[in-house]
Amino acid sequence: MSEQPFSAPVAGGDIAGALWNAGASGIPVLGLHGITANHRSFHGLAKALDRPVLAIDQRGRGASRHLPEPYALVQLADDAAAALDAAGMDEVIVAGHSMGGFVATRLAERHPDRVRGLILIDGGVPLRPPPEGVTVTAEEALGPAVARLQMTFDSRQEYREFWQQHPAAGPYWSDLLEEYVDYDLQEIDGRLRPSTLPAAMSTNFLELGGVNGYVDAVLGLEARGVPRTLLTAPRGLFDEVPPLYDADWLAEWADRLPGQRVVQVPDVNHYTVLIGDGLIAVADAIATMADELS
Repeated sequence: MSEQPFSAPVAGGDIAGALWNAGASGIPVLGLHGITANHRSFHGLAKALDRPVLAIDQRGRGASRHLPEPYALVQLADDAAAALDAAGMDEVIVAGHSMGGFVATRLAERHPDRVRGLILIDGGVPLRPPPEGVTVTAEEALGPAVARLQMTFDSRQEYREFWQQHPAAGPYWSDLLEEYVDYDLQEIDGRLRPSTLPAAMSTNFLELGGVNGYVDAVLGLEARGVPRTLLTAPRGLFDEVPPLYDADWLAEWADRLPGQRVVQVPDVNHYTVLIGDGLIAVADAIATMADELS
């Protein structure tokens, strides 16, 4: 497997990422990461695929932290389209994890000629709203993943140890998780900090319930017949049950989106569905979709 660093001009500066398997054949894959993640979450998937894989640090995260507002999903989708332009990729299968599934949906809506199909990895379907009168903050929903954004660390080892206490990461620690965590910690203002800008995270968290026309975008892809596979994890962001998408909520959306294939990946949580044992199921879903499109 080959890997090369990637950058592309977007509004306000350059976006960063990596390109794997550049010389391989087949429909390329664009990887779009989650709300406080980075492009290294797709390293394992790229290893499992024999096709080009491009993944980017989305605006406000990783080495793209410096990119200015707006951070809205539609801007992230336009950034992704600009990255495809720079990579010379006309059409791709988009694999979006968590918030990346929402960006993938907006990309397919706004740039329909670029997207052959979507692989939505525990994301992309609007989240179930809280009970009437209840407000759920990003800190409550995402826990340590958000709390760490205000923290500084003395070393990479200290940051690894922080993540090793996370119930959805520590018990499943691997070289892939360690690499992902190490990349996330960057020297910012003279201190080692997690790379995600809190403002970017907060903006996007508010969009995950399907606001700003997002539901119409989802239904529009259904009407157009854009191929979509949703891979769900049976455990959530804290390795807990119920997961991010409970069975009743998925059933409601299955009625609205009969053309969307739904696959539950066994024995994974919201993180390990991509950065762990679930990546083979993701690779298989991509291969299946590519075969159907060929």
